[in-house]
Amino acid sequence: MNYEEAVKLLTSRGKFYIKLGLERIQAVLELLDRPQDKLKCIHVAGTNGKGSVCAIINSVLIEAGFKTGLYTSPHVFEYTERIKINGVDIPKFDFAFYVQKICNLAEKNNIKLTEFEILTAVMFDYFADNNVEVVVLETGLGGRFDATNVIKSNLCSIITHIDLDHTERLGKTLSEIAFEKAGIIKPDCPVFVFEGYEVFKDTADRLNSMLIMVFPNENTQNLSLKGVYQIENLSLALSAVRFLFPKIPESVIQTGLAKVNHPFRFQYFSERNTIVDAAHNPNGAAALRQSLDFYFPNTQRRFVFGCLKNKDYKNMMLNLFKSDDEIYFYHFNYPNSAEVDELMSACPYPSYEFKQKFDDGKLTVVCGSFYMLKEVLPLVF
Repeated sequence: MNYEEAVKLLTSRGKFYIKLGLERIQAVLELLDRPQDKLKCIHVAGTNGKGSVCAIINSVLIEAGFKTGLYTSPHVFEYTERIKINGVDIPKFDFAFYVQKICNLAEKNNIKLTEFEILTAVMFDYFADNNVEVVVLETGLGGRFDATNVIKSNLCSIITHIDLDHTERLGKTLSEIAFEKAGIIKPDCPVFVFEGYEVFKDTADRLNSMLIMVFPNENTQNLSLKGVYQIENLSLALSAVRFLFPKIPESVIQTGLAKVNHPFRFQYFSERNTIVDAAHNPNGAAALRQSLDFYFPNTQRRFVFGCLKNKDYKNMMLNLFKSDDEIYFYHFNYPNSAEVDELMSACPYPSYEFKQKFDDGKLTVVCGSFYMLKEVLPLVF
């Protein structure tokens, strides 16, 4: 199986769906001799910010000399972006090898794995085979029944900002969603949180886990990531790093912050006067607007926006757009992508379909979904 064949298998109807639960992933990892038990993990869940927290921790640990594994989702261009050792994507040859290995094993034992479960099994097996020292592990969806939650213990858990997203699976209220995220808290393992949900305290108490409440007190000056919301993510990441690895010098930490690579989170491309931010829920849209107002005050903006149908795009628009903005919508080739007509009907301001590149120099903001970036960015740039 080559890389293209592996991707075709992952995106087939038989694999490309969501089914939360740990039974299937546990069964296939048992057949692999439980590679997850051989790894030391920092486990990160949350609605927004978990990818940034993972990227910050990963960069600092690499700078400090650790051999790190990073598991994130989704990808933008290639599946290999999701699995990295010391910042380097898993080679396509290795990716295809492990996908075939996992799928053959699952089929032989009648285990019906989803795409994300296959990828998670690939990640654990690949990291264990390569003797990774620390794994920075981002949940895919929720926490309690997320495939990454097969680990029995961790170096620590981190729970970032909680907001309403994936409500059809995680619950209709913030408390219900917080309950799902709290599922990554492990017995006798510390947990770092930014918000004081009762379920965090109750779960930590029940599991004899140290609950550490983090406050936004870090200076983001040296952090390569921009966006006013990054102060929360930075504070969580550095609190965990300093607690777990107290011998890392501050100079190393600051150098690591300058090298953080986490594309398309309020990323500014000066040559095209364009910002790309994968804000994909109402809270993310509000944070994007706040950052735009902070970094680009009194500046006319043009938005190119697309998202999935199951997102609360009406409230995303209310949080993001203003009456003097130029607004364009884009329908991308992805399951459940919202049609342009649907988005235009929900938009409170005049809007248009995005069809071609702009060359007038106006600040352009591309946002709404990770899944559209691969398709729309070549049209914008």
